[in-house]
Amino acid sequence: MTPSAAAQRPDIAEAVGSTHDLPFGAQLRADGSVRFRLWAPGVDGITLVLGEELPDLPLDRQGDGWFGLTVPAVPAGTPYRYRLPDGTEVPDPASRHQRGGPLGPSIVWDPQGYAWRAQGWRGRPWHEAVIYELHCGAIGRPGGFAGVIRRLDDLARLGVTAIELMPVADFVGSRGWGYDGVLPFAPASVYGTPDELKQLVDAAHERGLMVLLDVVYNHFGPAGNFLGHYAGAFFDGSRVTPWGPAIDFARPQVRAFFRHNALYWLEEFRFDGLRFDAVHAIEDAAQPDILTEIAAAARAALPDRHIHLILENDRNEARRLIGTPGPAARFEAQWNDDFHHAAHVVLTGETDGYYADYAHDPVVRLGRALAEGFVYQGDWSERRGESRGEPSAHLPPAAFVDFLQNHDQIGNRALGDRLTALAAPEAVEAMTALLLLSPHIPLLFMGEEWGSRQPFPFFCDFEGELADVVRQGRREEFAQFAGFDDAAALPDALDPDTFDSAVLAPAEDDAAAALRLELVGTLLALRHRVIVPLLADRRIGPGINRSRDRMLDVAWMLSGGGWLRIVAHLAPGPGPAWEKPAGEIVYESVAGLAGSLPGGIAGWGLVAALEQPA
Repeated sequence: MTPSAAAQRPDIAEAVGSTHDLPFGAQLRADGSVRFRLWAPGVDGITLVLGEELPDLPLDRQGDGWFGLTVPAVPAGTPYRYRLPDGTEVPDPASRHQRGGPLGPSIVWDPQGYAWRAQGWRGRPWHEAVIYELHCGAIGRPGGFAGVIRRLDDLARLGVTAIELMPVADFVGSRGWGYDGVLPFAPASVYGTPDELKQLVDAAHERGLMVLLDVVYNHFGPAGNFLGHYAGAFFDGSRVTPWGPAIDFARPQVRAFFRHNALYWLEEFRFDGLRFDAVHAIEDAAQPDILTEIAAAARAALPDRHIHLILENDRNEARRLIGTPGPAARFEAQWNDDFHHAAHVVLTGETDGYYADYAHDPVVRLGRALAEGFVYQGDWSERRGESRGEPSAHLPPAAFVDFLQNHDQIGNRALGDRLTALAAPEAVEAMTALLLLSPHIPLLFMGEEWGSRQPFPFFCDFEGELADVVRQGRREEFAQFAGFDDAAALPDALDPDTFDSAVLAPAEDDAAAALRLELVGTLLALRHRVIVPLLADRRIGPGINRSRDRMLDVAWMLSGGGWLRIVAHLAPGPGPAWEKPAGEIVYESVAGLAGSLPGGIAGWGLVAALEQPA
């Protein structure tokens, strides 16, 4: 939707700014003064270094490790830093904007400076979500927040209803995935200013698209994090995560930092939801724990908007998802790795690493993921040597975000290769139909809609010893995988050419790309017409799994007594004889395929039907 068309919409009111009142950081006030506040329990004093010509100002002690000062007449755009007693100058950990990234000065920013156009936007209900995950720096050339805006019209026409941004918290260097952010309140300056990020969110809303943001609350990046210099109590010295020191959520100051961060993105930037990265790496014994506390705060603060909270949680904790009784059940959905892993084994035959737990009867396991959500619901994992997960069959289908590809599952491969390089086109097409017609929430990774063959390797921008550690760590990681014995072939994550190779090129100008794009558009149109109405008001419930060998057969009960049923042969060659679904055939991957089921269909194929009670 263009701005001129948006002006005709009754839900777009007079443009005004928005802000979240942070109790720390640099808060610009209506009278032009700025209140500076920093938690620094590890030092005896803090000096505010303000601008280039103004005198340095000592902050006042305020108790419990807090320092603060209100300074009159500080204009927006003024640079500032904090100086520690040893002379080290550090950025504000709650900086709204940085000049030149975390190693540059923090900038006093006016959150009211952006005038929103889609002022009346209240979001979309979760069951309408079709998610498109993207990297702001690698979405195309030129990238950044403006580069994402250039893709919005195409995505809206395709049938996408939500874009999900990989993390944008500011990080050291000119390129990275975003999971090494160190300033959680400052949009990465390499992508644009805070107002340019707001412009992206606004433009998406004008086109009816939700915007979700991936946030990282389990660690800080290894470069540019100065908290240890003055607030070592921010971290739990007895525990580390796979990515660095663990955060100590037992401290109220730390809890407030992340609770306000979530509210900041939702209120000040008007994101429609957050995806919480790797929450299984968060340990918090408090009741309620930090995740429940954040979710409760978000629901209470924004009761008149559709706010969607999604987990990445290797523990498969069904109790956190809406549909399970209890105060922790405040999250719409979880990224469903079980679906991906089973589907990947079916498509590629790979059984290395975590795929080993899906090697036996992968189609049956895939059917369980579709019918009940998790494959591992307290079941024993041979690879882990322990049980994993909680029962999930009671949850609604929309509690699970399914995907065939995402940043992790492509970029954490040695070569960053996509499914197009690993599986036959007809196999990927059949599985794409399954992904987009299932009542679970589907997610596509950028370029997947046209079957991009371009790798998405891991990339970062560190220097010195840290760069060497990253290189060596990746060599050691992939040396454990069967079939990978060529360390020289491993892309150097630190090489700018590796990033350049990941920047999404335009759709391949060939028949295969055109056909895949047409297929995805057709499937999404069918999803919005047939599947989405069934997800509203719990009109469809958990399913039953009748899969066997390489035949998938899953059905979900409708509130009126019928069934949504998907039958698929997920293998090359001839399939066994199978019952033809009764009722309306809503999709066949090949015309007439449903009628071929009793005789056994040949090759990869899928049929979806609405079966009504007799």
